[in-house]
Amino acid sequence: MKYRAGERRKAVEYEKAISKWWKKNKTFEKSVELRPIDKSYVFYDGPPFITGNPHHGTLLSSIVKDAVPRYWTMNGYRVERRWGWDCHGLPAENFVEKQLGITDRREIGTKWSLEDYIIKARESMVANSETWRDTIDRVGRWVDFDNAYRTMNKDYMESVWWAFKQLYDAGKIYEGRKVLMYDTKFATPVSKAEVTMDNDAYQKVTDPSAYVKFKLSDAVNHFSSDTLKGARPGLWSEEKDLPASDIYLLAWTTTPWTLPANMCLAVSPELKYGLYDVNGEKYILAVDRAKVLFEDKKPLKTFKGKTLVGEKYEPIIKVADGLFDLGLRGDKGTVARKDTYTVLPGDFVSAEDGTGIVHIAPAYGEDDYDLVQKYEVDFVDCLDENGYYLPEMTKELYELGIRDTDENGIQVWAGNKFIAKCLEEKGIIYKIEYIEHEYPFNPRSKERIIYRAFPSWFFDVAGQKQLMLSENENINWFPKYLKHGRFANNIEAAPDWNLSRDRFWATAMPVWKGDQGSVKVVGSYAELKELSGKELEDYHRPWVDDITFDINGEHFTRIEKVLDCWFESGSMPFAELHYPFENKEKFEANYPADFIVEYVGQVRAWFYYLHAVNTALADIGAFGPEAKKGHKNAYKNVITTGTLAGNDGRKMSKSLGNFTDPNELMDRYSADALRFLLLSSPVLSGEDFALLDKDVSDVSRKLGMLWNIYDFFTTYAEVEGFDSADFDGSVQIKSPLDEWIIDRFYQLRDEITIGMEEYNIPKALQGVILFIDDLSNWYVRRSRRRFSKNDDLVDKKAAFSVLYFMLEKTAILLAPFTPFLSEELYQKITGSRESVHLLSWPEAGEVAHDDVLSDMARTRQIITDALALRMQKSEKEEQIKIRQPLSKLIYDGDKLNCFYEQIIAEEVNVKRVENGKEFALDKTLTPELREEGMARELIRAVQSARKHAGLAPGDKIKLSVSIDLPKDYTGLIKSEVGAESVSKKEVYSFKEDAKLNGEVVTISLEKQ
Repeated sequence: MKYRAGERRKAVEYEKAISKWWKKNKTFEKSVELRPIDKSYVFYDGPPFITGNPHHGTLLSSIVKDAVPRYWTMNGYRVERRWGWDCHGLPAENFVEKQLGITDRREIGTKWSLEDYIIKARESMVANSETWRDTIDRVGRWVDFDNAYRTMNKDYMESVWWAFKQLYDAGKIYEGRKVLMYDTKFATPVSKAEVTMDNDAYQKVTDPSAYVKFKLSDAVNHFSSDTLKGARPGLWSEEKDLPASDIYLLAWTTTPWTLPANMCLAVSPELKYGLYDVNGEKYILAVDRAKVLFEDKKPLKTFKGKTLVGEKYEPIIKVADGLFDLGLRGDKGTVARKDTYTVLPGDFVSAEDGTGIVHIAPAYGEDDYDLVQKYEVDFVDCLDENGYYLPEMTKELYELGIRDTDENGIQVWAGNKFIAKCLEEKGIIYKIEYIEHEYPFNPRSKERIIYRAFPSWFFDVAGQKQLMLSENENINWFPKYLKHGRFANNIEAAPDWNLSRDRFWATAMPVWKGDQGSVKVVGSYAELKELSGKELEDYHRPWVDDITFDINGEHFTRIEKVLDCWFESGSMPFAELHYPFENKEKFEANYPADFIVEYVGQVRAWFYYLHAVNTALADIGAFGPEAKKGHKNAYKNVITTGTLAGNDGRKMSKSLGNFTDPNELMDRYSADALRFLLLSSPVLSGEDFALLDKDVSDVSRKLGMLWNIYDFFTTYAEVEGFDSADFDGSVQIKSPLDEWIIDRFYQLRDEITIGMEEYNIPKALQGVILFIDDLSNWYVRRSRRRFSKNDDLVDKKAAFSVLYFMLEKTAILLAPFTPFLSEELYQKITGSRESVHLLSWPEAGEVAHDDVLSDMARTRQIITDALALRMQKSEKEEQIKIRQPLSKLIYDGDKLNCFYEQIIAEEVNVKRVENGKEFALDKTLTPELREEGMARELIRAVQSARKHAGLAPGDKIKLSVSIDLPKDYTGLIKSEVGAESVSKKEVYSFKEDAKLNGEVVTISLEKQ
C-alpha cells in the first residue's frame, strides 16, 4: 500500500464506521471462535435493569467489561460475553405501575387484574433494549445482545427454583419472623443491602421526640420501701395519701406512631434511676437524664433499674382483642401472656439520650423484637400492608382525637406528629421536642421505610459466615482494601437474608404448604408436573398460584410470595446457562468465574449475594464434586469502581443538568477519549470521580498525538515513495535513538501487562500518554531530519521502519482500551483489512539496552536543567530564549558519549558540551552568536509563514524578506526553508509580518 498524506478521518466518522464494519464482518464473533473452548476466561456480567436508560455509570462498567475481556482475548483466551437483563423486582414493578397509572398497590387485583398486570410487565421488559444496544455499541463494547438472558425467562427461573430447593434441603433456608426494613408504598419487606447500597439512602428528617407517661399499676404495694434497695425506710408509708395513679414511668420515643403497639418497657438493670415530683406528678427515669429534663430537680429516691424489673403498668392505648398475636404464629385473642405490660431488663438501654426507659413495640423494632423473645410478651402489629392502622386500632385512635391523614385512613408517617400532639393534649405525653436526624428511605420508592417484624423466608447467613469469610481469601480484590474492609465487614455484620417478597412480578417462591402443616419445596417444572399433572408456558403469578396437588391426603397450595430479585441476580452464574438442566459440564468446568466488575455500591449488593448463594451451593455439592472440594467462591478477581459525579462535583442528575449526554460527549471528543479517561482515572481505584468535559477533551488531544505522528509518517512516506510492504522488520537498528524508543515500547508493554494481570487498570495505563509524548515530542522530533534531508539511505529506511513499527505495535497495545483508534490506526498504517482485535497481545521483548535507557534519561534531565538555567533571571543575567545560540554547557557526573552530547548541544542550543565537575551554562553573547540567533529566528518565522500559506513540507518556495540576511547564514536559511532564492523587494502571493528581536519583518513567499 502506497501512503498518501491528508487521509485521516475525524474520530466520530471512523468510530461509527468501524462499529458497522465490525458487525458486518462479525469481528466480535471471530475473536471468540478463534480461541479454543478448553482455554476459557469466564466473565460474569451483572445484569442492569431494563427499565432505565443507559447513563455514564452504565458506560463506566461497560467500558471495563469490554477492556478486560479484550485484553484476555488477545492473550489467547476464549471470552464469551453475553448480555443480561434484570427484569424482576421493585424497579420493574414501579416502572410498570407508572405506565398503567397505578398509585396504590391495592389497585392490582381490582383496577387491574393480576394477569393483565403481569402481561404488561413482561411486555415492558423488552421495550427498551434497542436504546441500550445503540449506546453500548457507541462506546465500543463487544457483547452478545442477540442471545441475552433475562431473569424473567422460564429457563432462568427454573434454575432459580432448583437452587432454592437445594439450599432448603440442605437446611440453609427456613421460615421465620424477623424485624425487616419494610416499604409501605410497595407493601413488602425490602433488602437492607439494597436500601443502603448508596450513600443517599439516609435523609435528614424532623421527628417528634416524645416523653410518654406509663402509669404503674399497683405502685403502693409493688413499689414499696422494701423493694427500694438502699432507699430511706418509710418513704411510701410517710406519704400514705400518694395514690398509685400519680406514679409514672417516663419513657421516650421518636416514633410515636408505634405507641399503639406498645407491649412492655425496658430499663438498664445497673443504671441509676430516680423518683421525681414535678408539679404534683411523680415520674421515674434515669438520674442522668433527669438532670437534662428537670434541670436542678432533686430525686425523692434513687435506685437501680433492676428494682423496676417486673413492675406492671397500664397500657396507654387500648388494643382490640383481635389484633393480638398476628403473624407467623397465627394466634388471635386477648392479652394473656404474663410479661405483657411489664418492665423488662434490656442491655441496649443507656442514659445517652431519652429517659433511660425505652418503649417496646415488638412489631416495629429489632431490639424490641429480640427482647420479647426471651419473655412471655404478646405481639401486636396494628398496621395494614400499606402502613395504615387497621380498623380495630383506628377506632381507638379516633377516641383520642386522631383523625385520618387521607382517604385511606391514618398513615404512620403522615400521622406521626399528629399522634404525638393528640397524646400530649390527652396528658399521655409529658413533653414533645423536635429532633432532626437521619433516617433510611427506599431509593426505589422514595418512601421512608419502617422496621417491621414480618413472617418471611430466610437464608441462614449466620450459619455460613465462616465459609464466606474463608472463601473471600481466594478472591483478588481491586482496590485491595475492600477485601478485609467493606466486603468482610458486611459479611460479619449481615443478618439472615430475607428471601421472600409480598409482591407480584418476580420468580414465584417454589413453596407449597399443606393443609395439615407440611411444606413441599419444588425444584423443577418436571417435579411440579409429576405432583400436579400440570405444565405451564409461564410460571409467574397468577398462573402458578392456581397449581395445587395432594400428597397422602394432604392438600397443598402455593404460598403467595415471590423471591427477592437479589436471589435471582445471585443465581446468574448458573441460571443464565439453565444449569443443571443444560450446560452441566460447561458450567462446572468453568466455575468460579475469572472476573466481575461493578461500582462500589455492589460490594454490599450483587457481589455479596453472588458470594452468599454460590459458596453455599458449591459447599453442599450442588455444583459437583470438584467445586465442593475446591475453591467455592463465585469469582476470582473483582474490580470495584467508584461513583461518577457531574461536572460540578455533585451527583450526576438530570434535574441539575450537570453532565453532558454520553452520546453527545463521544461525538464531540471520541468514545476512545471517554474510555481512556475513565479507565485511567481514580474511579477505577474505587474512588469517586467528577467527569468533566474538559478532561475528556484533554485526553482526546493527547491521544491525538498519535494521529499527528501518523500524519508526519505518511507525509514523508509519500514524498519518499515508501510502501507498507517495505517495512518487513528486516532493517538493522544502529541508532541509539531507535534502540531507545523500541526499548521504551517494551517497557510500556510490560507495564500494561503487569497492571492488567493485577486488575489494576490505572496502573496499567499510567505510562501510555508519557510513551506517546516520548514518541512524538522526543523520538520523532529528534529524528525529523532523518526522514527528509538525509543522504544516508540506510538510516532513513531505519527511521521509517522504526516509526512504522511503533505505530503498528502501539495500535495493538492500545486495542483493549481505545478499540476504535487502534483499529483505524492499524489498518491505515499496515494496509490490512483484518481487524487488530484478532491479533495476539505483543510478546514480551527483551529490553536489550539498559544503558541506552539510562543514558537517554540522564541526557533529558541535563537538557531540562540547562533550559532552566537559560530561563533563570537575576541582577547579573537575563533570560535567554532557546533560539539564541550560546557558547558552552558544562555538565557534571559521568561522561556521556558524543551521541548524547550532540543531542544536548542541539536541544540546549550551545556550541559545545563539556563534561566537568560542576553544572554551568555560559550565557555570554558575542556578536557572532547574536547574528546566528537572528538567523534562527528568521528561519522559524519563514517556516511559520510556509505553514500558514498551506505549503507541503517538500514544496520549494520563492522568498522575499524585508531585511538583509545575516551574511554568514544565507545558505543555512535557504536550505532550512526550501528557498531557491531570497530577495528583499519582491512581493509574492502570500505575505505576513513577524516580529524578530523587537523589529517588524515582512515575509513574502509562494510556491516555486
